[in-house]
Amino acid sequence: MRYSILDLAPVPEGSTTAEAIASSVALAQMADGLGYHRYWLAEHHNMPGIASAATSVLIGHIAGDTRRIRVGAGGIMLPNHSPLSIAEQFGTLATIHGDRIDLGLGRAPGGDGAVFRALRKSPEMAENFPQDVVELMSYLGDAAPDQAVQAHPGQGTHVPVWMLGSSLFGAQLAAYLGLPYAFASHFAPAALDDAAQVYRERFQPAGRAEAEEGPRFMLAINVIAAETDERARYLQSSQQLAFARLRSGRPGRLPAPTEDLAEITPALQRGVEQALKISAVGSPATVRAQLSALVAQYRPDEVILTGQIHDPQARQESFRLAADVMEGLG
Repeated sequence: MRYSILDLAPVPEGSTTAEAIASSVALAQMADGLGYHRYWLAEHHNMPGIASAATSVLIGHIAGDTRRIRVGAGGIMLPNHSPLSIAEQFGTLATIHGDRIDLGLGRAPGGDGAVFRALRKSPEMAENFPQDVVELMSYLGDAAPDQAVQAHPGQGTHVPVWMLGSSLFGAQLAAYLGLPYAFASHFAPAALDDAAQVYRERFQPAGRAEAEEGPRFMLAINVIAAETDERARYLQSSQQLAFARLRSGRPGRLPAPTEDLAEITPALQRGVEQALKISAVGSPATVRAQLSALVAQYRPDEVILTGQIHDPQARQESFRLAADVMEGLG
């Protein structure tokens, strides 16, 4: 089973954005030397704790500092962009870095109404998402004889496109278009079971040769591994605090870990636990048992691991331990 990393390029409290990007590069280089298959970055805007807003720029930076691992977007929020501009960006990345670039597409805005206005977009853009995906794919495939606009670079690069989602809409669209599908179970697992079933049952190749092998389902899992269960739960407090503050309308840099989570009210705690329930947290033995159970339950074709840890060295160690576990499961 392939296993990969989803990196939000977190900016920890007490750190700078430049240091956060350097930490992401170091993590990607470590992953490149282990068994990780992909290294994906996500588009978010107006969030001081995330350094991957200019996603394609950071993808190019990390691809240039790695050798083997695939690098891509998990994902690009297509309503924020024109299909042609994304095709040109990822066509350029593929032209530079060869067959190592992935393009995951999401329908979420990646920000609020103020962000939409700053991007000169509107929420209604999401209604055109299916048509925009098809148009984007046409710019990455072989040009049609009557194609009035072509992406240069982009045309003929055949950058692999993934559909991302956290609802039945994304599952249905991925199945209809014959695309691989990655579910955002690391923060929105409510529809996971139904979405996986709908995607697998309704998948059709849609005339695309690369889809003839059938559906390909990726499960996103939070992983925080450390030498002991207690240490891992302590490191996890950063992610819990960050998510609680985001849900409370107070996004910020990734908090330092703490033993005191009193600022998370009981009602908010229930929401945090529900959002982060697809997780493996603990010692290598505990993480192995939890990952094994998740794989057995959801039968993914691939898993993509993510983990918000304040200390960059502890984050690297967590993903190193997770790679050892995944290699054993494989």
